[in-house]
Amino acid sequence: MTTHTFPDVPADQMPALLRGMPKAELHIHIEGSLEPELIFALAQRNGVSLPYASVEDLRRAYAFTNLQTFLDIYYAGASVLLKEQDFYDMAWAYLERAAADHVVRTEMFFDPQTHTERGVAMQTVIDGLHRACVDAKARLGIDAELILCFLRHLSEEDAFATLEQALPFRDKFIGVGLDSSEVGHPPEKFARVFARCRELGLHLVAHAGEEGPPAYVWSALDVLKVERIDHGVQSTKDPALMKRLAQDRIPLTVCPLSNLKLCVFPDLAQHNLRDLLDAGLVATVNSDDPAYFGGYMNENFVQTFAATGLTVQHAWQLAANSFEGSFADAAAKRRYMDQLGDYFSRVGVR
Repeated sequence: MTTHTFPDVPADQMPALLRGMPKAELHIHIEGSLEPELIFALAQRNGVSLPYASVEDLRRAYAFTNLQTFLDIYYAGASVLLKEQDFYDMAWAYLERAAADHVVRTEMFFDPQTHTERGVAMQTVIDGLHRACVDAKARLGIDAELILCFLRHLSEEDAFATLEQALPFRDKFIGVGLDSSEVGHPPEKFARVFARCRELGLHLVAHAGEEGPPAYVWSALDVLKVERIDHGVQSTKDPALMKRLAQDRIPLTVCPLSNLKLCVFPDLAQHNLRDLLDAGLVATVNSDDPAYFGGYMNENFVQTFAATGLTVQHAWQLAANSFEGSFADAAAKRRYMDQLGDYFSRVGVR
């Protein structure tokens, strides 16, 4: 990627610049985009009873102390997803928000085990999500792809069974990932299933170094052989790891508001995104589970920049990193970078 140097802009102009900037989102759990209003609408449509009296009652429950307290509510919310149209509606609601935030490419995670264990067919899940991706290209101009994630609190055997169920729909997802409860479930637990996915030509990513130690990032790289690390913020505790990530251009899909909401950092001003960028890492900004963590892409950018004092230079770098770190082909990456350059010229930042 070509490097550019930009003059800074007044602080009051930064939010508008960030909001209009073309960007890619590489770390979004589509089930985590399920807003309380849609949860209640789908519950009513499908006759599912919820343990919450109202939308407001559900929102009040979004006071998380760690990853697990969030996951408990996350899985409860997903219980309303039963039919193909439910998955379509959920993805479409996110994609419309992404388009409004000037996201030009999104690589969306989905958790099939959350649904298949409730008796929902794999085809129902994938067809609904994929149909939304196809429509997003035609109607919103967004390149949208799917990444199937294995739940790490379940067994590797369960992951293998999930992979086998998904293979008939191999043309509808581009890669696999690893998510859910990190601590106590190191990446190497899934070494064999990731090796199989690599043989199949799937892209490989994994959550590591969110709450777990830098050692989990090492094993995601060396045992699972992932191309991208999801989160990775604990990497700053290991200088050798930081050097490796920078040298090998391993993208980190950082999620600032998620890190704040789950108490990874006590406040946003203490987030280490600047440290990652200044060390030359391919760090990116993403929304993770935006319905639960208080913001989609633009809110993550605006709030993080306001809290940490990041500059126009960082804005360009984060957008460029998001395109570099994506699994788009070379022609698409050039197109995205051209859009970024045009935007910066148009807003008078050269």
